[in-house]
Amino acid sequence: MRRVNFVLVLLIGISILYSCNQEDKPKTDMNSFAVNKVLQQSDGSIELQVKKAECYSDKVNPSSNTAEWNVVVSKSGRFNVWLSSATIDTTNLEFDSKVLLSVHDNRLEVQPVINKVFKNCSEVDYPYFRADSFMGSLYIQDTGLYAVQIISDRILPDDKTSNSGSEKTRLLSVVLTPAVR
Repeated sequence: MRRVNFVLVLLIGISILYSCNQEDKPKTDMNSFAVNKVLQQSDGSIELQVKKAECYSDKVNPSSNTAEWNVVVSKSGRFNVWLSSATIDTTNLEFDSKVLLSVHDNRLEVQPVINKVFKNCSEVDYPYFRADSFMGSLYIQDTGLYAVQIISDRILPDDKTSNSGSEKTRLLSVVLTPAVR
């Protein structure tokens, strides 16, 4: 009887130790975020294309439209943040509300204005132009996996049936470039 109790206590002890060791390991690792995982480029920049994001649209309240990515940051530091939009009007982007970018504890909120216009850009078809807007800069302290979220009324569903002539501006991407001193 003692031998059976000893074996039983030993098995329970081993199972408790094994389960505790499993809890110490992180539940998620960088490879588990395969969906929408974006890797930082060798030059340190990060390009987040809306068409490759997990998007949420609200036809009633488009100011809450959201795009999200999982980004692997391999080089931390300060980044300049640029928005790229497809627009017909190169004088007014017509964002109805401010654009909000969230990266970990960093938040940028801005009403986009046109800083650069690109003609004959491969990312957009005529009659659209690509317009870039400077959003600001942010500091990412550590390397690792980050959830990046942008909220804007110009994140439009990729629904070809709802594409009307009144759609003058569409958000294309968010680009983070390393800030150089």
